[in-house]
Amino acid sequence: MSQNWPDAREALPDPGSAQPGFGAARADIAFEVNGTAVSVNVPPLRRLSLVLRDELLLTGTKIGCDAGDCGACTVLVDGDPVCACLMSAASAAGTAVTSVEGLANGRLSALQASFLAHGAAQCGICTPALLVAATALLDKQPSPTEAEVQDALGGILCRCTGYRKIIAAVMDASLQGASLDFRLPRSGHAIGSSPVRLDGVPKVTGAEKFGGDSFPADALAVLVVRSPHYHASFAFGDLDGWTKAHPGIAGVFTAADIPGKNCFGVIGPFADQPALAEGFARLRGEAVALVAGEREAMLDLDLSDFPIRWTELPHVLQSCEARAGGAKLIHENRAANLLTSGFVERGDPEAALAGAAFTVSGAIDTSYVEHAYIEPEAGYAYLDGDTLVVVACTQAPYMDRDETAKVLGLAVDKVRIVPTATGGGFGSKLDVSLQPLIGLVAMKTGRPAALAYTRTESMISTTKRHPAEMRATIGADADGIVTGMIFEGDFNTGAYASWGPTVANRVPVHASGPYATPNYRAEGRAIHTHGPISGAFRGFGVPQATIMQETLYDELAGKLGMDRLDFRLKNCLRNGSETVTGQLLESGVGIAECLESLQPHWVRATADADAFNRASRDRKRGVGVASCWYGCGNTSLPNPSTIRVGIAADGTVILHQGAVDIGQGSNTVIAQICADALGLPLEKFQLKSADTAITPDAGKTSASRQTFVTGKAAEKAGRALRETILRFANVSENAALQLDGPVIVIREGEATRRVDLATLDVDTEGFVFRAEETYDPPTLPLDARGQGKPYAVYGYGVQIAELEVDLKLGTVKLLKITAAHDVGKAINPLLAEGQIEGGIAQGIGMALMEEYIPGRTENLHDYLIPTIGDVPPIETILIEVPDPEGPFGAKGLGEHVLIPTAPAILNAIRHATGVLVTKIPATPTRIRAGIREKDGIREKEARR
Repeated sequence: MSQNWPDAREALPDPGSAQPGFGAARADIAFEVNGTAVSVNVPPLRRLSLVLRDELLLTGTKIGCDAGDCGACTVLVDGDPVCACLMSAASAAGTAVTSVEGLANGRLSALQASFLAHGAAQCGICTPALLVAATALLDKQPSPTEAEVQDALGGILCRCTGYRKIIAAVMDASLQGASLDFRLPRSGHAIGSSPVRLDGVPKVTGAEKFGGDSFPADALAVLVVRSPHYHASFAFGDLDGWTKAHPGIAGVFTAADIPGKNCFGVIGPFADQPALAEGFARLRGEAVALVAGEREAMLDLDLSDFPIRWTELPHVLQSCEARAGGAKLIHENRAANLLTSGFVERGDPEAALAGAAFTVSGAIDTSYVEHAYIEPEAGYAYLDGDTLVVVACTQAPYMDRDETAKVLGLAVDKVRIVPTATGGGFGSKLDVSLQPLIGLVAMKTGRPAALAYTRTESMISTTKRHPAEMRATIGADADGIVTGMIFEGDFNTGAYASWGPTVANRVPVHASGPYATPNYRAEGRAIHTHGPISGAFRGFGVPQATIMQETLYDELAGKLGMDRLDFRLKNCLRNGSETVTGQLLESGVGIAECLESLQPHWVRATADADAFNRASRDRKRGVGVASCWYGCGNTSLPNPSTIRVGIAADGTVILHQGAVDIGQGSNTVIAQICADALGLPLEKFQLKSADTAITPDAGKTSASRQTFVTGKAAEKAGRALRETILRFANVSENAALQLDGPVIVIREGEATRRVDLATLDVDTEGFVFRAEETYDPPTLPLDARGQGKPYAVYGYGVQIAELEVDLKLGTVKLLKITAAHDVGKAINPLLAEGQIEGGIAQGIGMALMEEYIPGRTENLHDYLIPTIGDVPPIETILIEVPDPEGPFGAKGLGEHVLIPTAPAILNAIRHATGVLVTKIPATPTRIRAGIREKDGIREKEARR
């Protein structure tokens, strides 16, 4: 079934939601698809994208926006790339259409093989469109230049990869041929290798099933009625009468139909969000009712007469407004609209700043940032006996299970969550969205129920990066040693809590940056407004705080007359340092190695900029640097993962791997870790991915925890299984294992023993040998002053940004980004590079263009994210300073890679122009305003 059933948003226009031709007379339309003649009987104006997906079941063609903005639905029509969502079925009559499923005949094309070899497919939702468009390019130009690739693929958005590996894959396709070596590393050599990702082939063939790709044929379509106001009361009219007046409608459901507790949230004590609002809505886009019906009836349904009456109420959208005296409370139990605050204090920061030889102070505001994953939320629910099964995209299946069960009044063992492939998440798909809604319809009707958000619906109703209003002061002595820092920030958490408490508590721990700061105070506050809900987004507030800290570090280095990179190297944490929470970092601190690795790049880049600037008047080049650190996993809270691995009677190693892979590569990385711990080759492994009915809880995919936490559980499970086998064979730990079909061959010295698995008993899951292990990182709570051990492992990184600013226009051209990241141990170097490039692309967006404005930027036309032409060459330097707590020394990476990008870019803009933009993103308008203000000040000073 289709991924883009329209929603029921009153007064929320969406240029992609209109579906002309639904309910109109049908016609037989003939054309060719992937070399086969087809004929469909559909309304002539139905979108080609729907025809391919719904009538021909070619779901490799994705729907991300229905407006031609994302390009995910790109197919070839008579050899030319076309957005299938913008082409009618009638227009396709007589043409030859090629979708991703038609790019190869039984084997991968050279281009598909090249995508796998280069790691150019991460989550995979945009991959089919990129492959199709690149195929058209290569048919005309077999050896394209980078500019030609960028031009050919410029209309297709990717949110994961950062595009650089896509460009390389297309340019190298002619060299790759179809000869990709699928051989996996031999036993004991998985760690440090870069095999083709284990879930890669379906991503490049179009076979991967995302949330909207496998709706049951008999499923009811579900539409969501949402608030058009930031704050409003509402009352329903005659719902029964309206339902009877619309043929094909199975029912309308409201909060009164919810059988459980109409409240959910990712952090139990703060849970405050209703699945369906009761009487009033606190934010624009809040769900208030569900309409379910037969698909064809829903496609043609006009909701303009839906019986609901709205009364708009006063609202506040800014944290400063919500904290002002007399502001109405958004939640009656939260005084001053304060959700919660986090606090860290060490030493005497006031005295340190008072005695500092140099101090700098500043204030910076950041904006809402939209996750903009290319796959809108989608899924379906059905009853399997007395168990509710929800099949949907998610980052946190066990959290979904628990929250859905609570809302629907079910025992947790009567809810099963089956994650589909997830087309990007970045934090927002941690929160429950459609799961309880489709579950409610399935329970009430006894029919499968399916829902896919439109692009606008996704953007208005799901979480954002917290806007921040921050202030800080930092001081240093005459030798350039940082002596003290004070930071405070208000983080706009929107109408409901979501991950606001996590942001408020994580920011004060990290706001010092990876630097020794003996006297320190930081407070982070999560403030309620009627704005969009702010949740988790790659960094949990640390990217915002790092902008504040790193831009002040540049200013402080300037006052000291020190080189900016040298100043950071002088103050960075090292083995034996204590953090601002008093945590002793005994080993594994790699920030100095990152900074040192960038010194020659820094010298070259600054020299290049100086030479350019001496010869240029209207354009100036700048170089910026910024560092990061990030604690992997939850802050001072339990954070366990469990992994099960066993050997079946046929000799297959079955890995129950419940860490949801949203593109970052956990399916492959965790298998690599387990393989080497067990001592068997990766090729013997079969994955059983996340499913709450069959897979142990590996925890949510967030906070850069999966490689570290779940990887450690996989290492423990692999070692435990190995030990079980060795004990059974009565050999020492030095023995080598080999699988020969259903026989385990065990060699120790000259002795060889063969264990025929078929002769041994199997357990209920078909295992002859098995192990299940849990790992929970050792942390300690923070006391009232924020002192303690919040994380067991930290990752570190530094990035240099080189750019050019047009002084007259305020536009920025990125030239290069060089990134050094300490990963502890690069389990899979290619996937690590892909994470770095993708994080940098999101950091570029945050720095220069991404600003979600409620009511104005609710689609991918008005909300800008980086395209393939916006990401410059990226040079990655993988630093390996092992942490003894991590699996094989590995640390997390996913969040870290975004954190330094924006401050490095802002510092480079200031280096080029002398202007620090203090409202992020640094748009041309803001850069130009800063230049004019600076020039005006200079003119005044000259006149004096």
